[in-house]
Amino acid sequence: MKCSTNIVKGRIEESAGVLTGNDKLRAKGQTDQAVGHIKQAAEKGVRQVKESVRKIVDKARHSA
Repeated sequence: MKCSTNIVKGRIEESAGVLTGNDKLRAKGQTDQAVGHIKQAAEKGVRQVKESVRKIVDKARHSA
C-alpha cells in the first residue's frame, strides 16, 4: 500500500530530522505521515461505500 509507505517514510524522515537537527526534514516527515493517514482514511471510505453499494445491489437482485 502506498499510504503505509508514506507513513513509514515519514517516520524515518522525521526521526532523521530530529537526530540531525534538520527542521525541514522533520517537517517533511510529519507531512508525509499525515498524507499517508489521509490516504488510508480515504481508502477505508471507498471500501465502505463499495460494500454498501454491493449490499444494495444484492438486495435489489433478490427482491426482483
